[in-house]
Amino acid sequence: MSGSPAHGAKPLKDDYNLSHGKGSPWAWYPPRKSFRKLTAVVKQMDDFNLGITRRDYVKGMGTAAALGYTANPSAAQDNDNRSVGKDVKQVAAVMTGYHKWWHPDVILGKIFDGWKQDGGPGPALQVVSMYIDQQKPDDLGQQVSVKYNVPIYNTIEKAVTVGGDRIPVDGVISIGETGNYPTNEKAQDLFPRRRFFAEITDTFQKFDRIVPVFSDKHFGPVWSDAKWMYDRALQMNIPLMAGSSLPVSFRTPEISVPMGCQIEGVVGIGYSQLDKYGCHTLEAVQCLVERRRQGETGVRWVQCLQGEAMWNAVDRGIVRKDLLAAALNVLPPGKRQSTPMRTNSQAALFLFQYNDGLLGNVLMLNGTVSAISVALKIKGQSQPLATHFEERWQPSVPHFAYLLKAVERMIHTGVPSYPAERTLLISGILDRALTSRHQNQRKLETPELAIRYQPSDYPHAPQPDLLAGI
Repeated sequence: MSGSPAHGAKPLKDDYNLSHGKGSPWAWYPPRKSFRKLTAVVKQMDDFNLGITRRDYVKGMGTAAALGYTANPSAAQDNDNRSVGKDVKQVAAVMTGYHKWWHPDVILGKIFDGWKQDGGPGPALQVVSMYIDQQKPDDLGQQVSVKYNVPIYNTIEKAVTVGGDRIPVDGVISIGETGNYPTNEKAQDLFPRRRFFAEITDTFQKFDRIVPVFSDKHFGPVWSDAKWMYDRALQMNIPLMAGSSLPVSFRTPEISVPMGCQIEGVVGIGYSQLDKYGCHTLEAVQCLVERRRQGETGVRWVQCLQGEAMWNAVDRGIVRKDLLAAALNVLPPGKRQSTPMRTNSQAALFLFQYNDGLLGNVLMLNGTVSAISVALKIKGQSQPLATHFEERWQPSVPHFAYLLKAVERMIHTGVPSYPAERTLLISGILDRALTSRHQNQRKLETPELAIRYQPSDYPHAPQPDLLAGI
């Protein structure tokens, strides 16, 4: 299954055929009868709204009103309690697909319908155009398009220009995650993140205007694509953010790693697919260790171990047992599953050494755990520091609200809330780990990952205050 729900969302049995039966927790609104009306409206808008002109869209909206669908931006995007005293910035949204609980829903949904997706206060952002790469008749984007009077265009260029001959938007949100895309021999799902970014930036060049871009999750996923995306942004001076929601999520227990400290060891624990969730676990690790003395210096080598080789590394002390125990101990009982670690055929160990000598360890333990945690040892402290990076379900997967808050800040200021180099580095570690696994667990030297940067001191949930200014 190539699609996955948002972090914190309940797993779906079938990401492409969601149940909409009566009483289903996945039932969308409006109900089926209303949705059939909606589909009929959308069909009038040039084959599911693709490549529509503004005139066509207005015509379609008139038909929608006749069927009882009223374009009502005041219900969300221009709600008085959200926009008073705020300079609302306009964004174009580019995505692979738009279904309930997918990343577009839990990110863009908070722009449309407030931080809690209940019609209440939300970010000072307004989605004014969308591009959806893989549309289906039951795509939630069609409902959103009609409900909030946001056109869907058939090219990324048209979305970024809102169908015109200039770039009127203040930012672009690109979500290349979930959908029916091929998988390569390294088990990387080849989501079109590079293609999305190429078309966005080609549009910037064509119309001679640059605006900030957020690219969801890690770059690539293939390293050459990840590096290309980063270099392109650097060359064009594009304010760029990317990455996981986990670095800005809730932490239990609450911890903060002091800037400039000396870190003697680190162990991360993750779950699910190595590519999709390995990036989240690596970014949870990286957002902590990047705060060490002299900042980030990059990674010297990467290796992925499984089976006997993995547990030999644990037994030999390459993976610190005290940190592994600490990372396991902070997980809630409900996040610990029945499969023992050592008999878990899915288990994998990402080993990597930073250029300053720090050894990174990430154990992917799908089937043994269903959560992400990190433990580290700070010099001068007797006990490990460990925390569970929470993926909360309610209200409306809230860690994505804090991710969006960081994106909102960048779009308003033109300054990334935290460095894209973090995501570039973890993209490289992950790609090289999966390459190592594919090459019989070979240790790979990684001079290309000599990525240096200084971290920002951006907070995690429940800070910053979502209702405060930018």
